[in-house]
Amino acid sequence: MLDINNKLAACLDVVKTYEWLLDSYVLDFYVDDHWSKLPLSWRRQLEDLPLEKLSELLQSEGVDSMNARVLWPLELLALRQVLRTLCIRRTPKKQLDVALPPCPLLEHRKLKHMFMKCVKPKKSHEIKRMAAICARSCQQTSVDFVVDFGAGVGHLARILAYGYGINVCCLEMQADLNEQAVAIDAKLESMAAKHMEASERTHFKRPVHLTQRLSSDTKPVQFIESIREAFHLPDTDFEFGIIGLHPCGDLGATLMRMFLNCKQAKFLNFVGCCYQKMSTQQTQPRLKLHGYPLSSRLQSDANCQLSYEAREIACHAMEQYSDRLQAGQYEYLKIHALRAAAERIIVEQLPDLRHSALRNVKHVPGMSFNDYFQKAIEGTRFALLQAANSDQIDADLLHWRRIVCFYTLRLMLAPLVESIILYDRGIFLLEHGCQVNIEAIFDPRISPRNHITSAIKS
Repeated sequence: MLDINNKLAACLDVVKTYEWLLDSYVLDFYVDDHWSKLPLSWRRQLEDLPLEKLSELLQSEGVDSMNARVLWPLELLALRQVLRTLCIRRTPKKQLDVALPPCPLLEHRKLKHMFMKCVKPKKSHEIKRMAAICARSCQQTSVDFVVDFGAGVGHLARILAYGYGINVCCLEMQADLNEQAVAIDAKLESMAAKHMEASERTHFKRPVHLTQRLSSDTKPVQFIESIREAFHLPDTDFEFGIIGLHPCGDLGATLMRMFLNCKQAKFLNFVGCCYQKMSTQQTQPRLKLHGYPLSSRLQSDANCQLSYEAREIACHAMEQYSDRLQAGQYEYLKIHALRAAAERIIVEQLPDLRHSALRNVKHVPGMSFNDYFQKAIEGTRFALLQAANSDQIDADLLHWRRIVCFYTLRLMLAPLVESIILYDRGIFLLEHGCQVNIEAIFDPRISPRNHITSAIKS
């Protein structure tokens, strides 16, 4: 507890120091002259630096491979080392796979496609790993079933129920998704009857699908009763685990509160996402309960606030971006410079509409600003805008590489913001007497939001 509190305090100090950088939109790069806000030593070094070298700033762990030929500003070197010390590890430990129970059914020649039908590689990676971790938790706590929040069409639940033989209650607010899930379950059972002996299917458990929305207003007694009814149980004398794969925004905090307030809940496993959608006292003061901060430690700290911009950058895919920089694949990043140049026009002509959405435009080699601008404003309320000051636009775009540097510096701080959110969640559960573990379980290049928060009641 002491170590995590010390790390959290240090993280907040660093955020406070570089708040000006975290809270700056790349969109406003030209309008607010973000480049001039960087320390002079940073600007001098970054101005002529080959963009591939920027990837070195994003290597947050492992062997330190900073290029000795690059004379990095001392402050940047020190910041990078501090981040490597304070941030939660982003790559899974090698021994994780060895400790997880296997699921032979996922390799079944005739049935494996039923688990991964219409599932993209990212989702496949996530549900296989998450299912194995949840199966291990079930073995360690001997619960009667698990409740999967935001189950969608039941991909994760299906592996747990048919692959590991675990009773699962799927909570999903969209009835049509539950209907699809039931149909997929039935199809899998039909296929299994054709290609497996009855003795091989004795461990199968059909998931229960419940159409229900969980919110901060949901009472634990209501939640427990809905589960009892879903399983047709005679009473509430049962024990279960709570799981969630990428609950969005405040739902992660809601899962934690429900876990703590239900005596029957014995373990919690969830991987969060969409930190920018979390409510805070600063953004929604009228709410009784917020998504951040959760712990008493931070609720009493006036300096703990994380802006929307800081929480949003914490959701970006740092490893993928770093790989592209390293490979020299950064021409597409010119699109950010084009959008920032367009923002200058909007601010000059329609200042009240600053930060409004434009159409997404994919960058193609040789794209001019006028080509981009016409495509971006087509069909929007900006359709009559004119790109008047071409000299200013040309001057802005001449330095498009500066935007890549600036964005990289912000992304360098992203793991720090995410670590603060995760430390807060861990301390919140520790304050309530739980055993807590937070670790990376997915390959961050496949699934950037890859940390699981696990808790067991002592």
